[in-house]
Amino acid sequence: MSVYMIGQVTIKNPDEYWKYAELFMGVFEKFDGKVLSVEDNPKNVSGEWTASRSILLEFPDKTSWKAWISSPEYQKIAEHRIAGADVNAILVNSLDHQE
Repeated sequence: MSVYMIGQVTIKNPDEYWKYAELFMGVFEKFDGKVLSVEDNPKNVSGEWTASRSILLEFPDKTSWKAWISSPEYQKIAEHRIAGADVNAILVNSLDHQE
């Protein structure tokens, strides 16, 4: 069943972060994921949200997500993300998830 990765991104070094962003889809497309939302300056409707960007990714299952996040290709471009932004991310199951 589907899983979703939700991220809060605070860009601290735009040059490094945009290198990551430019390379992202070329790697991501290989792992059956879908980018459902990328929002710069998301509207806060409750609580505190200090991140300047939000992301919502969908994967068919945890196996696909794990293959992507641990792949050598992603790890290589993630160096730019780490240098360019602070990211908080969570992985959540779809409502019909039976694990």
